Amino acid sequence: GPGQADMYAGKKELGVANGEDLKETLTNCTEPLKAIEQFQTENGVLKKTLQYALPFLDLHGTPRLEFHQSVFDELREKLLERVSAIALEGKVEERYKKLEDLLEKSFSLKKMPSIQPVVMCVMKHLPKVPEKKLKLVMADKDLYKACAVEVKRQIWQDNQALFGDEVSPLLKQYILEKENILFSNDISFLQNFFSPSPKMRRQGEVVQKLTQMIGKNVKLYDMVLQFLRTLFLRTRNVHYCTLRAELLMSLHDLEISEICTVDPCHKFTWCLDACIREKFVDNKRARELQGFLDGVKKGQEQVLGDLSMILCDPFAINTLALSTIRHLQDLVGQDTLPRESPDLLLLLRMLSLGQGAWDMIDSQVFKEPKMEAELITRFLPLLMSFVVDDHTFTVDQKLPSEEKGPIPYPSAIPEAFTKFLQENRIACEIGLYYILHITKQRNKNAFLRLLPALVETFSDLAFSDIFLHLLTGNLTLLSDEFALEEFCTSLFDGFFLTACSRKENVHRHVLRLLLHLHHKVAPAKLESLQKALEPTKQSGEAVKELYNQLSEKLELRKPSPAEVTETPSMELPLPTVPTPASR
Repeated sequence: GPGQADMYAGKKELGVANGEDLKETLTNCTEPLKAIEQFQTENGVLKKTLQYALPFLDLHGTPRLEFHQSVFDELREKLLERVSAIALEGKVEERYKKLEDLLEKSFSLKKMPSIQPVVMCVMKHLPKVPEKKLKLVMADKDLYKACAVEVKRQIWQDNQALFGDEVSPLLKQYILEKENILFSNDISFLQNFFSPSPKMRRQGEVVQKLTQMIGKNVKLYDMVLQFLRTLFLRTRNVHYCTLRAELLMSLHDLEISEICTVDPCHKFTWCLDACIREKFVDNKRARELQGFLDGVKKGQEQVLGDLSMILCDPFAINTLALSTIRHLQDLVGQDTLPRESPDLLLLLRMLSLGQGAWDMIDSQVFKEPKMEAELITRFLPLLMSFVVDDHTFTVDQKLPSEEKGPIPYPSAIPEAFTKFLQENRIACEIGLYYILHITKQRNKNAFLRLLPALVETFSDLAFSDIFLHLLTGNLTLLSDEFALEEFCTSLFDGFFLTACSRKENVHRHVLRLLLHLHHKVAPAKLESLQKALEPTKQSGEAVKELYNQLSEKLELRKPSPAEVTETPSMELPLPTVPTPASR
């Protein structure tokens, strides 16, 4: 076939006889047997010592092909070793000259399965494969597939579309992996989306593959960053920001200075990475991060676009928000106002830079977003007053009560709080983290007091996957409250169900929570929830699947008529989970 012809065409150029030559010899000769013998001698193994072995092998019935094949394989291995050695020895120009000559000689046999590995090996060791040969490789699917990544990099760097085709499925896979973690059926306050350390996350398959594809090639690194920026703009999906930071830090781990030294975010990201590892921004690192932000020079403001994307990574936001809540608690103890704490102001500055990433990259106006004074003078003191309310209530509970009876927990929410959560993005983010904080402390009173403020928040942040993932995890700490009608009504009817019908993701998170805690919920409430959460025609597969799982579990719980009349058996207590030593 044409493939065969193509495969052996290269032999002619090298002056190696092929089947066609033998045919020609036999057609034009008088003594065919003599002609065959001569052809074998001319084109067989030329080494005298090996030639003597042939008749001996013939006696043993070993086909000549098998003999030639084993000699050939042996030679090929030697040649591959030699190529790798040439690539390391002598003067740079000389060794590359040798390899280029070898490529020139062998390239015409690139389609022969037996020779192809040699051609590929030579190209792999050439820092610059001649353009013409790269084009030929690129045009041939099978050759391109067989290429080493070192050769592919040379092809990719001048073919953004081709590189995009290779990277695109990896980016899709990455986003999918993140979403699978957020929607995982395992709900726990110990293990959540933010549990894995940065070092561990960088071992992920996608980050490792991208790191390998980029090698030390700055051009390819820039292309990947461009893809990530474009996708972040197109989708607003913040996981692309995580990948931006992970990729840089993965190259940092491998000490690829060729790239790290030219990425202006490198030192900032490195410092922030250490904070994310500790889930806290300490004073020393805060100074360092501030130094980077203050050091952005005139004419280099564009770096703010990159820094904002690094700060928009949910792992960075999580660290900054947790640190903010910790600072506010400290300030209550020190009797200090937020505006008097430079550390707190820096955290807010970085939060607003991160939250402003999309707008900055979209508008291409590179300047830090203005911080609203009200956030510092009104909203944060409001949060501090909630902390004080809790202290006061706890102390009141412990005092011997006079005839005035127990002091009720303050139930009203200041209107300003609700308004801030609706209108100010940073306030909303910090407010949500405060609610996660009180839930983790099992502070039911404070939780029920602030919950109504979550129904309407800035750009529906309270219904975002990351918040709901964390909230459902923390709610397992209040699992005993689910037996109470009032608590369930506030949580489900007052919050979750207000968005279920318009937001598929909320529907999924409620079902996840119930799959985990259904045995704690009062039976009457559970029944009405089962009705309210029934999927509609528009519901996606994930919702239907979760709903079916829940229905199956509830089916198993229903007692059969016979059991009801018997004496109720003691319910086995759920095994208690040992609390881990504080990390």
